[in-house]
Amino acid sequence: MEDKITIIEGPPPVFEPIQEGWVMGLNESSGLYDLSVTRLRTFNGPALVERCYHTWHAGGLMYLEYRDLLGLEKRSPILAVRAQNTHDGQVLFLWVRRELEESEIKEDSPGEDQQPL
Repeated sequence: MEDKITIIEGPPPVFEPIQEGWVMGLNESSGLYDLSVTRLRTFNGPALVERCYHTWHAGGLMYLEYRDLLGLEKRSPILAVRAQNTHDGQVLFLWVRRELEESEIKEDSPGEDQQPL
């Protein structure tokens, strides 16, 4: 069984900031990560949810594989998943953990225009 969900065509996923408080409990780690949710259209949402549950139950990790705007392959761990039927078809909601970009990490040391306390 595969441990990934791969976006094979279309634009890169849009990652939205987490608004739900329950998801924040999934980010307990020693690293700095960004928790995001993305919505993907699919033809087999319940089967993908079932695959995630089986992998997690066996102690494994599920990943979302996609290409970024530059065409580079990216891989983010999936923390939670839900499928929903809408009037446009099935939508898969994926809550993922992404590494922070260097520009997003706040430095602990004071900068040139800051004075130390």
